[in-house]
Parts: sequence; C-alpha cells; structure tokens
Amino acid sequence: MFQNVSNDSALGYAQLQEQPLNILHIEDSVADQALARLHLQRGLPACTVTPVDSLQEAGQALATQNFDLVLADYHLPGFTAIDVWELVRALPAPPPFVLLSGAIGESAAVDIMRLGISDYLLKDQISSLPHVIKRALEVHDARRARHRAMQELAESEKRLAELTEHLHTSIEQERASISREIHDDIGGSLTAVKFDLAWLLRNTPQGPMQSHAQSALEMLEHALGASQRIMQNLRPPVLDQGLVAAVQWLASDFERRSGVPVRLRLSREHMEIAPALQLVAYRTAQEALTNISKYAQASRVDIELSDQEGFLTLEVTDNGVGISAGDREKPQSFGLRGLSERARTVHGWLDISSQAGCGTSIIISIPLDACATSAQA
Repeated sequence: MFQNVSNDSALGYAQLQEQPLNILHIEDSVADQALARLHLQRGLPACTVTPVDSLQEAGQALATQNFDLVLADYHLPGFTAIDVWELVRALPAPPPFVLLSGAIGESAAVDIMRLGISDYLLKDQISSLPHVIKRALEVHDARRARHRAMQELAESEKRLAELTEHLHTSIEQERASISREIHDDIGGSLTAVKFDLAWLLRNTPQGPMQSHAQSALEMLEHALGASQRIMQNLRPPVLDQGLVAAVQWLASDFERRSGVPVRLRLSREHMEIAPALQLVAYRTAQEALTNISKYAQASRVDIELSDQEGFLTLEVTDNGVGISAGDREKPQSFGLRGLSERARTVHGWLDISSQAGCGTSIIISIPLDACATSAQA
C-alpha cells in the first residue's frame, strides 16, 4: 500500500494507479458507506476504505495513518465537511479532499471549492465516484509537481543570485588587486624610468641621442597616462572619498572625453553609504555613461543621486536615440543584464525606461540597510 507522498518523493498518478489507494471515508450513514464502497471497488478494485462517522475519529485516523484521499459527506452529526477540511489542510502534505453529499446548493458548493477542496459529487451521481477520485488524484499530483518545480526554480534562482554575488565580489577584489599592483609596481617603475630619461635629456648634448631620449620620454608619458586610466577603470581611488566624489569624477571625466554636458543633482554633498552599495551604484553609473558614449548620440546627460527615504537612488538620463526592445533582448546584451544582477546582490532593483528617439533613463534603487540584510541572511 502506498502512502501519502511528500514533495521530495512524489510519484505521478500514472505510476500509482495500479497500486492500492488508502481512502478515508467520513460518513454517518452505514448504507451510504456501503454504497460508496461498492462503487469504489468496481472502479478502483485495489483501494482500501477506512470509514469513520465522527470528527474525533477522523482526527485520530489522520494523525495515525497516511491517506491518499479523503472522502466526506457535508452534513454530519455535530460537524460538517469544512471542519474535516480544516484538519486535512493542517497536515504537512494534505491529500486531495472530495465531497460526496446530498443536495447542498450550487452557491455552497462553489464556496467549498474556494476553500481548496478538490472536487464534489452528489450522492445521486455516485456511479461517477471512481472517475471523480481519479481526476482529483491527477489534479493533486499535477499541483504537487508544479509546486515542486516552483520550489526547485526558487532554489535555483537563489543559488544563481549567490553565485552572481560571489562573482561580482571576486571580480571587484581582483580589480582592486590589479589596480594596486599597477600603481605600486608598474607605476613606480615607469616613474623611476621617467626621472632617468629626464636626467638624460638634461645632460645629453643636442643630437640623435637627445632626440631618442625625448621620444622615449613622450612614449613613457603615454604609458603612464594609460596606466592611470586602467587603474581608474579597475578601481578608482576616488571611491575612497565616497560615492558623491566618485560620481562627480565620472561625470566630469565623461564630459571631458565626450564633450556632452552633464548636469549632476545631489540630495546632499556628503552621504554615508556602505562600501558595497557605493560600488554597485558607481558601476551602474559607469556602465550607463559608457553606453551613452557608445550608442546614445546624446547632447545632454542628467545624473541624479539621492539617499532619501531609506533608499540609495541613482538615475542616469540622456536625450539620445533610445534603446529598442529588440536591442535589450539581444543575446550579447550583457551590460544591462549585468547591472540588474548586480542590483539584486544588494536587494536592489534596476529600471530601464526608453523610447526610440526620446532618450533613455536608467534608475537603480537600493535599500540603505541592504548590507545589514545580506549579513543576516
């Protein structure tokens, strides 16, 4: 005899239909009990029926046995099927519940179904009882499979979010490490070479030697500038001065490189923001400005940064060509998707609003207590 199956080991009805069914039948009429048993044995010959006629007996049976289905009359001495249903749905894995009763009225039947009862059948149609039970079991298994699939999907999404957070953290740590190495090793060595070349220029007479030294110094200046840009992109030191300073630097750097004016609005000049949230907001602004410079063809950019009402909010808006729905769905569009995933790692969310020819607005909102929430989780 198979028993009520948990979500972790549920078998489909097609696999169970040839195995015995354990049915609890709650009915105070001996004649109706016998009639129901007769029809069940005809349509479901392998089933086992446990008859009870009181709420107490029903509670004891449910507490001590696993039933594959509960079958109950509606009006019973001192209680109704709804009282039984309250006992059934309190179980860890409630079995399907079928109401077998006399005329109870259509509105009452609808109300009962809304409670979660699987199905109901009038006693004058009792010949259909095996079919109704099979259908109830099939629907129950389908719902259980759907619930299990939703749980697995939620667990998968949780693991994906944890992996995304881990990857972002690892990437930022690696960026910071590379930036420090460039500054300490490469930057220090290039600066030392610059001093030596400058000495050679001062102490070398006019001629080919000085010309080569001048060319080498110019190339070195270019290398130093490139290393500075790489360090800024990897992990800008300005972040150590706070998010406001970092966003101000991003805006001025974008304006200098692109020639597009940027208007920056701040809720205040100094914001006490957790480092993890600062980094997410900074990377969002950085990616948004990068996309604007590459694709937007904008003539104006607005950046708004606020820490009001318990949220850190960053909005980057341009008046460019906009982003089409097709562009957002391209398989290679990892930039904006990455921003959404990054926002989720700190319990925030990203909203992108765009119309063709009317510009684009990217908004990220993060609860200011997100770091505390993550630590508790």
